[in-house]
Amino acid sequence: MRNGCMLIAVLLAGWQALFQFAGAHALSPPIDTMLFLAHLLGTGPFWVHLLETGRAFAVALALSIVLGLGIGLPLGLHKYAAEIAEPLLVSAYAVPKIVLYPIVLTIFGIGLPAKIAFGTIHGIVPVAIFAMAGVRQVSPVLLRTARAMRLSRTETLRCIVWPAALPEIFSGLRIGFSLSLIGTLLGEMFGSQQGLGYLLMHAIGLQNVPVIMAVTLLLTMFAATFSAMLLAWDRRLHR
Repeated sequence: MRNGCMLIAVLLAGWQALFQFAGAHALSPPIDTMLFLAHLLGTGPFWVHLLETGRAFAVALALSIVLGLGIGLPLGLHKYAAEIAEPLLVSAYAVPKIVLYPIVLTIFGIGLPAKIAFGTIHGIVPVAIFAMAGVRQVSPVLLRTARAMRLSRTETLRCIVWPAALPEIFSGLRIGFSLSLIGTLLGEMFGSQQGLGYLLMHAIGLQNVPVIMAVTLLLTMFAATFSAMLLAWDRRLHR
């Protein structure tokens, strides 16, 4: 807790120093930004954008998890299929997803489906890679023990493979969370009329520094809070 408070204090001090250097045309100071964010949270139109982003992100994250596990778990159970699929998944992970956005817009059009699709594209690959790796790293001793105990395939998956692979799977979910959020916001920036991403791009076009800083602060607080929670659970699972 003490380290966290010190880190926040250092970040705020650095933010204030950067404001003093760059000026009001580029940044707003921490206190003014927090007050303006509180004002935005008290207005109805801002909540329309906030709920739109929340809905798109929630669906994109859910699809990333379900589809990623649906791809990664079966591949991890089959050695040769995993050896073929792993380089393909790693290559797909390395591709800049923004180049796929014109295709996404062509298929889904401008609106909520495109944002969900773009968020899912970002999050699905790391979930699949980590799920596959987690299953492949299950100790052979555990699997031989399951065979000696004559466990069925379903019992082996439920009692041995899933618990043993869960730490790696959760690591993939943590990364998928961050990337799905990024993908959803990018989708709103380039192909939407609602959402925090759209609001941010609109403010950039108008050079509305208070809105830019307030939305950025809100997104940073949300991402940092949930990432810290997921990281704590991740470490507990690995222990």
